[in-house]
Amino acid sequence: MSGSAAVGPGPLTVALLRGGPRAAVKVAVVALHLRGAVAPGPQGTIRTSNPSPGTSFASGLALEKAVRGSLYLPAGVRELMDRPRVRRALAELRGEAAAAGLLRRLPPRRTRAARRVLRELRASVPLPAGPEGLSPAEVLLAVALYGDTALTALVPRFTEAAGLKGRGGPQERGLSRGGDMGGDAFIGCAGGWGA
Repeated sequence: MSGSAAVGPGPLTVALLRGGPRAAVKVAVVALHLRGAVAPGPQGTIRTSNPSPGTSFASGLALEKAVRGSLYLPAGVRELMDRPRVRRALAELRGEAAAAGLLRRLPPRRTRAARRVLRELRASVPLPAGPEGLSPAEVLLAVALYGDTALTALVPRFTEAAGLKGRGGPQERGLSRGGDMGGDAFIGCAGGWGA
């Protein structure tokens, strides 16, 4: 999984459990941004950039690799979720969460164990007021746990310029997918799961 069993699920899995596929993709985008691998693109999109020297992408996080590899053109979160590599990586992440007992497959919902993990994490990791003194791992966990509120507090410029807050920037609102829910279909609603 995205984190070891002894430590608990990693930020990508936590985001998936809290807010579904869109939340997991946002955390992957922020992880890439913190390493300098992506930057805001035109009209609320995300584009690749040149990472800092020595930055490694051999972390084994399939969703991060899929997001970066799918940015052959600037894209918003919804468009990224429709790209085949990202869809496969999200399916793999859901499968890992199900195998760990955190997700039921049908209907796909959080399990009691997942709700307990989220409750315990929120109790031990309060929402930070700002990014000062936080490691990248702490920023990612806060974004995974608190979503848009943490995005606004911890990476405000990037969040605004890349259209990450809410359902996306101007580019996202103009997309029409003819009934496709942009990858959120597996959870039954675009906003996430009920607790």
